[in-house]
Amino acid sequence: MSTLQQLAEQYIATWNTADATERRKLIDTYWAADASYTDPLVEAAGRDAIDATIGAVQAQFPGLEFSLGEAGVDAHHQQARFTWNLGPVGAEPLVVGFDVLVADEEGRIASVLGFLDKVPSA
Repeated sequence: MSTLQQLAEQYIATWNTADATERRKLIDTYWAADASYTDPLVEAAGRDAIDATIGAVQAQFPGLEFSLGEAGVDAHHQQARFTWNLGPVGAEPLVVGFDVLVADEEGRIASVLGFLDKVPSA
């Protein structure tokens, strides 16, 4: 279906898609039906829970955009690791994270394990 580079790019695009219908189309296309997403703040299993998680993050950080980190995507076999940024376009990111994405046999996202490296102070 996709290379791991393309899959990581679609993953970031999904997090940036605010229109709920378009976001769900991306999730249905690029995520396995039984996909999982885990980071320090949430565990989500299945497309519905992942969609709800992304929607909640967008509501928490309106107007901010996700982007791949400068190091790009490092991938082998069915897994990819990459950093990402969340912040205003062209400005210092407010949040920086590190994710490991694992693809299934069809080239869809099977799981994502996320870590937060930089978060805003309370």
